[in-house]
Parts: sequence; C-alpha cells; structure tokens
Amino acid sequence: MKVFLPKDAAALSVGADEVAQALRAHAPALELVRTGSRGLLWLEPLLEVELDGARYGFGPLRPQDVTTLFEGAEVDLKHPAALGRMDALPWLTKQRRLTFERVGVIDPLSWLDHEATGGFSGWAAAKALSPEAIVAQVTASGLRGRGGAGFPAGVKWKTVREAPGARKYVVCNADEGDSGTFADRMVLEGDPLLLLEGMRICARAVGASLGFVYVRSEYPHAVDTLTQAIALCRKQGFLGDGFDVEVRVGAGAYVCGEETSLLESLEGKRGQVRPKPPLPAHHGLFGKPTVVNNVLTLAAVPWILKHGGEAYAALGVGRSKGTLPLQLAGNVKRGGLFELPLGLTLRELVEDWGGGTASGRPVRAVQVGGPLGAYFPQALLDTPLDYEALAAKGGILGHGGVVVFDDTVDLARQARFAFEFCAKESCGKCTPCRIGSTRGVEVLDKVARGEAREQNLQLVKDLCTVLTDASLCALGGLTPLPVLSALEHFSEDFHT
Repeated sequence: MKVFLPKDAAALSVGADEVAQALRAHAPALELVRTGSRGLLWLEPLLEVELDGARYGFGPLRPQDVTTLFEGAEVDLKHPAALGRMDALPWLTKQRRLTFERVGVIDPLSWLDHEATGGFSGWAAAKALSPEAIVAQVTASGLRGRGGAGFPAGVKWKTVREAPGARKYVVCNADEGDSGTFADRMVLEGDPLLLLEGMRICARAVGASLGFVYVRSEYPHAVDTLTQAIALCRKQGFLGDGFDVEVRVGAGAYVCGEETSLLESLEGKRGQVRPKPPLPAHHGLFGKPTVVNNVLTLAAVPWILKHGGEAYAALGVGRSKGTLPLQLAGNVKRGGLFELPLGLTLRELVEDWGGGTASGRPVRAVQVGGPLGAYFPQALLDTPLDYEALAAKGGILGHGGVVVFDDTVDLARQARFAFEFCAKESCGKCTPCRIGSTRGVEVLDKVARGEAREQNLQLVKDLCTVLTDASLCALGGLTPLPVLSALEHFSEDFHT
C-alpha cells in the first residue's frame, strides 16, 4: 500500500515528520512517499492513502492516530480523520490548478513522477518553436508578473531577447518576504522541476546561458529541495548543456524582493535599490540584459507552452489573465493556498473558500498584497481580485497574499506597523523612506496619546504623499497604502 505525506515546511511545523515516524514504526510495510502540500493547510498533516487507483485523505492526523488508522494491511476509511476521496474534495475540485497541478501529488524529486504527470511537456513544445515564437506565446497568454508589479512577462522577455549582448541572464526572484505569502515556497518544495523547466524555456526564448534563483534564507527546506532538483536536472542532462542554474541565498532583507536590490545582492553588494533607467532588461545582472521574474511567473510558463497562450488568456478577466495562487492567512477558518482564475471577489475568497474568521467574529478588514497592501473594509469585499479593480479601490494585488482580521483589530496599530516595518526594512537609499517612515511612527504615537490629534493626522497624510512621490522603490512608495486605507475606512480607531 502506498501512502503520501507532505514534507512541506507548513506540514512539518504541525508534526508531519512525527506522523512519518509513527507510520514507519507501526506499519513498516507501507510505501511512504513524501510530497509537497496540497495547500489545504488547516488539514495538515494530511495523509493520503492510495487504494485501487484512488487516493483517500486523512487529516489533520496526529502520530497517535496512526495505530487506529491502520490495522495490519487494512485502512479504516471511516476513521474520525477521514476526508474521503481527494478527487471529490470541493476545496480541490473547484480550483483551477495549473501551476500547482502536481504539488502535493508527486515526489518533488522524482524525475519519473514528474514526467508521468506531464512534466517537461512545456519544454518539449518550446524546443519545437523558435525563440520569437516562444515569446509570442507568452505575450498572447497575457501573463503578468506574479511577484507584485504585474508587468507583462512577454514584454519583458521580448526586450531582453532584442537587447544586444552575448551574455544574458535569467534571474528567479524567490525572495518571498510578504507576510501571509507562501506560494513560492510551496513550488520550491513541492515541484521545483516545474520552476527549472520554466527557467529553461525563458532562457531559450531570450538567449540566456545562466540562471540564478535568489531564495530567502528563512526557507532552508526550499533551498535544500531546489538544490537537489538542480543536481537531478544536471544528472539527466536537462541543465548544464547550454544553460545552467545556480542557487543564491539572501540574508533576510525585505528590500531585496525589489528586483534591482536583488541584483545588487546577487553581485555581492549591499541590497540597495538602483535608479531606473536603465532597466534590468537592458542593464541588469553584472551589466548584462537580464530577465527578472518571480517563481510563480516562471512556473506558469510550461503550462502556457504546452496548451498555448490563448488557452491561458481564456481564464481570468480583463487584462488580468490566467490563474493566481491566492494565499489566505490571518484570522480565517480555512487558511491555505487556492489557485483560481483572476476575477473572483474578496468576499468569495474569504467567506466561501476561507469559511470566515477562525474566531467566529465578523470580518472587519482584509489586507491584500502583503504588509504594504491596503486594508479593505466590509463595504469593499465585493471588489474583484484583479490588478485594475484593486488599483481602482486604492489597493494592489501584489503576490496574492490575503490576510483576514476580525472586529477586534485595531487599525491604528496596523497603520503604525506599516511605518515601523518600512523604517526597519529600508535600505537607506532614499531619504523619504529612511527618515519619513521613522517620523511616521513618532507622529502616530502622538496621535495615540491624543496630542494635537487632527494636526498630527494631517501630518501623517503629508508624510504619505512624500513617500509616494519621492521613493525609488515599492517599499517606501507603497507604505502609504495601508496607512491611508486605515485612515479612510477605519478613522474611528485613530480617535479612541
């Protein structure tokens, strides 16, 4: 009998390894396969048992449940932790899993598993096309950067392809630093071969000979799995022949999620933002034309090449094409990752998929786009999750992270946190970001003490204007979003 258990960091944090030890001790004859996570994090550790070609789920499973679940060679399908057939679970069947179709299903370091489930089909299609035709497919798909900026991937690839130079690079930004986001990590731990396939396709399209994956140091499991995957690809001849990939581990600076700061760090320098122009597409890593894309952007490419750009563009709404792995966290009953076509509303995500708050209290605010994203009140929960709709309401989609708060949240404290976060993480390059964020904390502390409240609230707004207009990167430029949205929609918190 074959059983599947995640070794994803989220599953490990709630005892997946302890469940694995119990399985080996109680039922050593079982064939245990360690996978990534399905993203149903409220059910982790989630054990799957294969019977007659179908997989049955059990979770959340505790080590002590193993002895009651398995009796000799039999499994108790009516166990209290039983979930039924995995292919019948609505949390999976109602998703549109393109990037995450194999995550949680296969051994992430099995070449045979990857091939058997359609892996490398995108690369096979890319090899049959000219580099120009590959770029055309990515352009036709409408794929936009999934790291936060939402810049069209096809435009970036075309620019690098046409840039002069014998040496070009592909850089994957895996410096996933936004609170409430974990999709990059799940790809790195659950299907790293997909990312490497996407990078190889990109390299063929733009003429690059070397790639780098820049991973945050807080992801040791991801770094280990990715390193093993690269070694496997070299052994199989997929890497090392005309294109290779190396891993670089960052030192934990949030600002290095910004592409030019990341490039500075890759070059061995202090992570500080570079003024633009020149753009990295023209003058990037070591001064050479460079594609810088997020993990999710590159991991979406194999599906696009396999099925065609038009098939991907048929999903989503307006200029927001395809699917987005939405990461739901905070005070929510069912937190996890759900890959869905762009365009569903915040309310659908929080209430239908997330089940509302874990506390059972009313939802008061939902933050979209990481620690520098805007706070949406109940009145705006019907806003669609797409780039333009969120921007029209003063927000950003960012990396797809959504954090839920119930009615006990103090939005004045959350606004202060935005300034405090910026002050701590600022690289120091821009005076408004370096100084303005610190002044923002001080002024909001005065507001909390009741000192010249109205004058100081106006000063906060003025500081936000300066940050927006004078910051070189998103860290300082986006800090006003959570502050101003809190002031606009939750003003009572600043007067109590």
